[in-house]
This record gives sequence, structure tokens and C-alpha cells, in this order.
Amino acid sequence: MSRVFIAGIGFDAVRESEALLRVADFFHGRDPKSQKIQPAGKFFLTTPNPEMVLAAQKSSAFKKVLNSSDFVAADGVGILWASYFLNLKRRNFFTLLISLAAVLFVPQKIRKVIPERTTGTDLFLKLLEFAASRKKKVFLLGAREGIAEKVKKKIERRFSQLEISGVFAGSPKISEEAKIREQIDESRAELLFVAFGAPNQEMWIARNLSKLKTVKFAAGIGGAFDFHAGMISRAPGIFRRLGLEWLWRLIRQPSRLPRIWNATFRFIRLVWRER
Repeated sequence: MSRVFIAGIGFDAVRESEALLRVADFFHGRDPKSQKIQPAGKFFLTTPNPEMVLAAQKSSAFKKVLNSSDFVAADGVGILWASYFLNLKRRNFFTLLISLAAVLFVPQKIRKVIPERTTGTDLFLKLLEFAASRKKKVFLLGAREGIAEKVKKKIERRFSQLEISGVFAGSPKISEEAKIREQIDESRAELLFVAFGAPNQEMWIARNLSKLKTVKFAAGIGGAFDFHAGMISRAPGIFRRLGLEWLWRLIRQPSRLPRIWNATFRFIRLVWRER
């Protein structure tokens, strides 16, 4: 699969359904291109958003982890916009303004390069559904104390065949990694979801995935546990379709203003320089 580079981060230019198919191919031991049987290994999925792209500019280690992951999904309408603008033949201030206006008024236009945003929150649910259908065990790591337990109860009610074999709030501290790996190994989980927040969750997976005995798939999913535990409400569908989920969260959580500033104005400036 071809990757589209934005500020040095390569994104897989596919839809969410294709991302799920890629994971299914991995568990079936198939190469997505040749469909030939491949030896079993590990699969690391990341979902960078504009804020993570900005963070990667300050950390070569984080950038390396993102680019070395097996699948990089575009989480955020800003990533779709950047892929569109950076692929225009003429990239000047006028086309910048036109492309930004398209985000609101002609949203399908910015989906010409990367066709769809793939949020960690939505992908998490789809991957749990996949795990339930294949009867594969899941481990939930991260978030505040008690959040993962709430997610486990809600998800297991929704997917009766799913077995969440372990949950642990834990910490991204290196000193705690051995204890956490031991707990995950004991659970015999094959899929691991980590909610330490970026870049901690991606760095943790990069350091530990190869050392885990039974886990074959891992993904960092940020605040997905909070959403699915009911701690934070998702934006209405119309906001999500227009790529304005950030605005809804800002209205509900004004304290997120510095993060929204980074994900919009600072990111636009970065892409403008990247042109």
C-alpha cells in the first residue's frame, strides 16, 4: 500500500474498511498484495492526528516509531486536508485559503488523496468486533484507574462472544514495563489496546510489543477508553461528518483550547512551510 507523506510522517491512503481488511489478512497469515501465506509476526497500528505530527517534528524517536509501524491511519480531517493541499500543483496563499474553505463547504474535495479519516475511537470498536468474531482475547491497558473496567463491562455486553482477558491502568514508566508485560502474558491476549496518550502509548508499544509472548496486534488509541466508558460524549454525527469534532470538544471542554490551537493553526503553518 502506498503512503502519503506529511511533514515526514507516512500515512496509508486507504479507507477504514481497508485498514480492517489489512488486520484480518495479518491474522490469516496473508500478504495483502500477493495473498501468499506469510510467517506469523507482530502488527503495530498507529493513528496519528495533526497534534501527533507536530510532536513528531520535535522527536526523531517518535517520528521513527510512527513510520516503522505496520499501518498508519489518518486520524483527523486536518490530515486529509494536508494530503490534498500538498498534492496540488500550485501551492500558494490563494490555494491554501481555497483548500481550507473546502474543508467546510466541499469536504469530499479534500478526500482525493487520503479518502477517509480513521479515528482511533471508531477503529477500536471495529477491531473489538473483529476480535469477537474470531474469538480472540483482548487486553486493555491505560487510562485512569477504573476506566478500562467500565469499558470491559460495556463492550462485553455489546459483544457477547468477546473475551477481554485483562485490564490494567498501569503507567508508561519504563520501570513498570516488566510487571505489565507479565500481566499481559498471563492473560494470553492476542490484541492489545494502549491508552496512555500520545506519544507515550506508541513509544511503549514500540519498546514492548516484540517482548510480549501472545500479543500479535497492538494499537495506541488515546482517549477511546474515555469515550466508550461514557466519561466523554462524542460529537453529534453532523459534526463528525464535517470534520468539526474538535469544535464540539472545545465547546464541551474549553481547557482543550491549547491543544486545538496546535491541531489547527500550528499544523496549518507547518503544512504551509512543508509545501
